[in-house]
Amino acid sequence: MPRTITAHRTRRTLLRTLFTAAVATTTATALAPLLAATREPHRPRAPRAPAELLFEETYRGRRIEGRGPGTPTAARTRPVGHHGSAGPRVTIDGRPLPLMRRADGSYLSVVDHYVSYPTPLAAARAAVDELGPARLAPGTGARNV
Repeated sequence: MPRTITAHRTRRTLLRTLFTAAVATTTATALAPLLAATREPHRPRAPRAPAELLFEETYRGRRIEGRGPGTPTAARTRPVGHHGSAGPRVTIDGRPLPLMRRADGSYLSVVDHYVSYPTPLAAARAAVDELGPARLAPGTGARNV
């Protein structure tokens, strides 16, 4: 028995409606946690304790500074990671020098990542030697002449 045109359109309309409802429900379920997080009241973060100065020196005309919690000995034993982790924060002329901690406790810098150094200060000095007259690019540790 042949189908009528209105029955075919009605089924197509029903299927489109069901598909649209399923997509909308899935999207709403996926976005609900994000929307809930934006509606929570803003709570200001507690002020951080100022980072202790671990070392500060002028090496070959460059100002090297290392800050972090704890003592210089503790700075050699804490893990170092990205984005505000517990490791020391080293700057050369005020620009951050990202350091990576190796499993053996030594350090690599993004400027010279083929050689490891026993301390963050040694890694910073080696970075100054490698950079020469160039400056660290802001936030990346790459050369910027």
